[in-house]
Amino acid sequence: MTLGEWSGAVVEPAAGGSPPTAEEWTPVDLPGSPGVFAGADCVAYRTTFADPREGEETRALLTLRGLYARSRVWLNGEFVGDHDTYFEPARFVFDPQDSNELVVECRPPDDRFGGAHDSPLVPPAAAVPAPWWDATVEGLPPVAVLDVVATPRLTDDGGHFDLELTVDAARDFDDTVTFSLRPLGFRGGGRMERESVSVVGGARQTVEYTLNVSDPELWYPRGVGPQPRYAIAARLGGHEVTVETGLRTLSYGDDGFVVNGVAVPARGFNVLPSSDPFADVERAVEANANFVRAHAHVPPRSFHRACDEAGLLVWQDLPLTGEGGYDLDRGKDLAGRLHRRLRHHPGVVAYGVHDDPREVFGSPVGGGRTGRARVRWRAWRASYNPQADEAVAAAFPDDVPTFPVSGPLGIDPDAAHLYPGWDYGTATDVDWLVGRYPDASRVVGEFGAGALADEDVEFAAGFDRAKHDAHVRDGVADSQDYQASVLETVAEGLRRHGTHAMAAFALRDTDGAGMGVLGVDGEAKAGFDAIRTAYEPLVPVLDGPPSGSVETTVLNDTTEPVSGTLAWRAGDEAGEADVEVGAFERADGPTVSVPRGAEAVVLELSAGARTIENRYER
Repeated sequence: MTLGEWSGAVVEPAAGGSPPTAEEWTPVDLPGSPGVFAGADCVAYRTTFADPREGEETRALLTLRGLYARSRVWLNGEFVGDHDTYFEPARFVFDPQDSNELVVECRPPDDRFGGAHDSPLVPPAAAVPAPWWDATVEGLPPVAVLDVVATPRLTDDGGHFDLELTVDAARDFDDTVTFSLRPLGFRGGGRMERESVSVVGGARQTVEYTLNVSDPELWYPRGVGPQPRYAIAARLGGHEVTVETGLRTLSYGDDGFVVNGVAVPARGFNVLPSSDPFADVERAVEANANFVRAHAHVPPRSFHRACDEAGLLVWQDLPLTGEGGYDLDRGKDLAGRLHRRLRHHPGVVAYGVHDDPREVFGSPVGGGRTGRARVRWRAWRASYNPQADEAVAAAFPDDVPTFPVSGPLGIDPDAAHLYPGWDYGTATDVDWLVGRYPDASRVVGEFGAGALADEDVEFAAGFDRAKHDAHVRDGVADSQDYQASVLETVAEGLRRHGTHAMAAFALRDTDGAGMGVLGVDGEAKAGFDAIRTAYEPLVPVLDGPPSGSVETTVLNDTTEPVSGTLAWRAGDEAGEADVEVGAFERADGPTVSVPRGAEAVVLELSAGARTIENRYER
C-alpha cells in the first residue's frame, strides 16, 4: 500500500525519543520535494494508515525510498530508527495497530555527500529533505525475504546469478526458499529451484544461493544487439521479492568500453536530478543516445531499470561534487553500498567518484591565439591531489571501470570536462583541444553550452549567466541557436576524433534556464534536434565550419559496414562521391566547396534503403 495524505512542517530536531511537534501541519504532496519548505534546516512529515495485514501476516513492513538525507522515523510515537543514505531503502518491521501514525524527520546532509542536490546545480525547492521516491507499507508473515541482491557473472560454464537474501524472522524457521527465473524480452525456459534454509528467530540473516543458466542470453547496448534480461524471484513464508537483472561482459581499455567483445563508442548526456527520470530515459533514446551519466546524484531504481530495458549504458556517480575534502571512510562505505544496490543492472558500466573538485575556468576565456595561450596557462597553473578520490574508487570492484576525478583541464582528470564555445574560445576549438590534450579527449564527462528557456530568466540554478552573455547578445532564439551550434560542432568533432565516451551537459534543465537541451518542463530547445542529428549512429559530417573548402567524414557507429554515395549541396555548387565505412569506424568523404552566398550546406548519405541528411545553416 502506498502511503498518501501527508502533511509537513518546519520543526526543531526532536529531542529525546519523542517525535517532533509543530503548531501547524501543512498538506504536502509526497513522495517528492515539497518546495514550500525550501531552505529549511529540519522538516517533519506525518501520515496515518490502516493496519495492512491480511491472512496469516503477523507484522508489517514500512519501506521509504529516497529518504534524503539525515532522517529519523517514528511509528505510533515510538522511535524505530534512523537513515543517512538516500539511495538505499529504509526498511522498518513493526507491529501495526488498527490505525497508525508515521512521523519522519528529515535534515540536510552534514557531510559532502549531498551531491548535486547540495550544490548550485539544483534549486532549493527541488532539494528539500523528504521521502523523495516512494513510501509503502505492507503486511508481513512471521518469516519473510526483505531484500534480494543479485550479482550476475559469466564463466565458460554459462551464466550465474549469485544471490544474497536478507531474511527477517520473528520465529525459528526450518523450511525452503523457492527461487524462480523468468526471461524478460525473449523466449526462453523459465525455471524453479528450492533451497532448504534454517533461520533463528528474532534476527535478520543473510542466505546465499546461486542460480545457473547453461545457455545464457546476453544483454547488449542499444544499436548493438538485444536487451534480454531475467526476473529472479525469491519466495519464503508466503512473501516474495523480485529483482530484474542481465548478463554481459565488460571491460574498458584502449578501445573504450567493450561489451560482450564489441567496442562501443558511447555518446549521450549528463542527467541531473529530475521529477521524471523515466521520461528522461525516453528523451535520451529519442536523441540517439546510447549512454547517460547520472551526474553527482543517484536516481531512483525506475531510472536504472528503464536504462536496462532501453539498452542505455550508465555511468553512475557518487553524490559528490565541488571543491572541498570529505571523510574518506564514509566515501569508501558509500562506494561499496552503491555497487551493492546497482550491480545487478547490466547497463551500469562505470562509476564516478568526485565531480569538479577544482574550478579552473570560472571566468570565460576568449578565442584566437591569445585565448588558447590563456587556456594553456590556466591549465598549467591548476593542480589537484586525487589521492582520496582514487582510494574511494578502489572500493569499487576491479571489474567495473571507475573515473575517480571528473573535471576541467589542468587537474589531470580521468574524465575531462571540455567546454570550447562556453568556457573558452569557440566550438571549433574542439579540434585544437583534441590535438593539444589527446588524453583528455578519450572520455569527455561534460561538454556543451547553456541556453535560456524563457525571456524573463535572470537567475537559474546551474546556469552561468555571465558566460552565457559573453556569447549571446539577443533573446531566447539566439540563445538556443548558439547552444545548438556548440553542441553540434563539439559532438561531431569528438566523434570524428574517436572519443571513447562523451556526455553532453545536460539533458534537462533543473530551473528556468540551464545547460539542458530540454527545459525543466521537458520542452525541447533548439539544441535537442541539433544533438539528435550529431548523435545519429550513421551520419555524414563536415570537418570544420561550413565555409570555403571543407572536408567531410562519415561516422558509422553501427554493427554493419556501409557502402553508399555521399552527395552535397551548397548554394549553386554540388558534388558527390562513393564512400565505404566499416562497422564502428570513420571514413573520409568528398571535399565540399562552399560559395560565399550559400545559405546552407546539405550532406546526404544514401546507403541502400537508407538516406541520412545533415544540414548546416550559415
